[in-house]
Amino acid sequence: MRVKLNFFLISFVVLGLAVFGAVMVYSASSYSAAYHYGNQYFFLYKQTFGIVIGFMLMIVLSFFDYHKLKKFKWLFVAVSVALLLLVFVPGIGTESYGAKRWISLFGISLQPSEIAKFALVIFLAAYLSEHHDNIKSFKTLIVPISVAGAMCALVIIEPSMSVTMCLAFVTLFMLIAGGISKKHTIIFSSVAAMAVPVLIAIEPYRLKRLFAFINPWASPQGEGFQLIQSLYSLGSGGWFGVGLFNSRQKYLFLPFAESDFIFSVIGEEFGLVGCILLMMTFVLLITLLVKIALNAPDRFGALLAGGIAFIIAIQTILNIAVVTGSIPPTGLPLPFISSGGTSVMMFMAGIGLCLNVLRQHKKAAI
Repeated sequence: MRVKLNFFLISFVVLGLAVFGAVMVYSASSYSAAYHYGNQYFFLYKQTFGIVIGFMLMIVLSFFDYHKLKKFKWLFVAVSVALLLLVFVPGIGTESYGAKRWISLFGISLQPSEIAKFALVIFLAAYLSEHHDNIKSFKTLIVPISVAGAMCALVIIEPSMSVTMCLAFVTLFMLIAGGISKKHTIIFSSVAAMAVPVLIAIEPYRLKRLFAFINPWASPQGEGFQLIQSLYSLGSGGWFGVGLFNSRQKYLFLPFAESDFIFSVIGEEFGLVGCILLMMTFVLLITLLVKIALNAPDRFGALLAGGIAFIIAIQTILNIAVVTGSIPPTGLPLPFISSGGTSVMMFMAGIGLCLNVLRQHKKAAI
């Protein structure tokens, strides 16, 4: 009975987040969509398409035996790497704001890095569960580190440091959850920590973003503009907000209001109370997913559900931290909420896999 209740509760929460996200995407983008594309529903149509496909994937994958994914772990890696390489192919890869992060195939736009995150989780879950007996050996870790490193390298040259960090965090989390030694944990954590300042230093725009984070008012019309507008948006919301569709910052003041900074618009329209309720909803969802991982019938299911829960958690934390000026700006979407068809599809598909782990737990208990 509890399994069935959790199944429907997770489905309800995810669908509720996705529908709320679609409403907020429209609210945040209607003016800019009409201004730039002559259609106020431009982003809403794309988001709705992603939600519909994502919901179908969630339902199908909830009935698909996740154990079969083990056979295709290398196929997921190969497809992900191929898609990441396609962003650099003229005529297929598309560039926006100096970054090559999207591909266009048969009239459909995809962001390969969003697919790579979940492909990496599936691969790591399968590999680590298969080699658990030798997980403390460094030789065993060469393969997963190499796969994750290759994906990170392809993403960082797009460039997208935020997704690279997400991939690195997920890899480190899953290695620790998989049972690596304390020595290896310290080594990998230290290497990752040292890589961050190096990656920032080699790209001038990242240094500018860092300085803008430290003091956005030093460049109010430059690198600090977005953060300042985000704080204006959150501050003007007060306790209960200015009301749905009544945001003022969406009138071309706040860049990327429908995507990376949609939480700012939520804060403006629903206030601090609305933001807290949204964060509590994410906490509820992540808690339910962690319970699935802890009660999974096998190690593969535990790592799979745990990895997906971690992606949702880390992206939610980083997105909100950026919007509130708690960390330097990055380009990670808010799961299920931000505009982005590939993102919402992959997150809903990931939830489908978690639901299947929950189903398998029920079968194992019978």
